[in-house]
Amino acid sequence: MAKIENEDDLYSSFSKRQETLYKQASNMIGKYDIDVGIITFSPSDNPFSFFHPTIDVVVDRFFSPYALGSENSRLNIANTRIRIKEKQVELDNRKIIKETLTNETTDETGMEEMWEQIKEFNPKDLKKFECRLDEVDLMLKNDVSSFALAPQENAN
Repeated sequence: MAKIENEDDLYSSFSKRQETLYKQASNMIGKYDIDVGIITFSPSDNPFSFFHPTIDVVVDRFFSPYALGSENSRLNIANTRIRIKEKQVELDNRKIIKETLTNETTDETGMEEMWEQIKEFNPKDLKKFECRLDEVDLMLKNDVSSFALAPQENAN
C-alpha cells in the first residue's frame, strides 16, 4: 500500500472508505442488533464518529462488557433501539416510494399486483398503509412547496 499523494484523491478515498465502513456497520446492526462504535479521523484530522445505539452504551459496554447496567439505562437503550428501527422503516419506505416514483416502466400487470396485495391487507395493515400514504402526501406537499419557494437559478 502506498500513501495517496494527491490531496483531492486522498479526501475522496477517505470519504468512500468511511461511507463503506458505516454501511457495513449499519448492515451488521440491522442483521445482528449489536452495539457498534467507530471513530475515524479525516486526512485533515477532523474526527468522525458512528455509534449505535448511543455513545454511552458503546463506551459502557467497552469498559464493562458483562455489566447489565441500571434498569433506567436499559430502558433508555431499548427506547433508542425502537426509535432507530422506526427511522429505518421510514427510510426504507422512502426508498421504496422514490424507486416507485422514478420507475417510468410501471405496467398494468405491476399495478394489478400492487392492488391485489393491498386488497389482502387486514384492517390493521390497511390503517398503517393509509397513515403511510398520508405521510407521503405530506412529504410531497412539503417538497413541492419548498421547491416552489426556492430561488430560481439563472432568473433574470
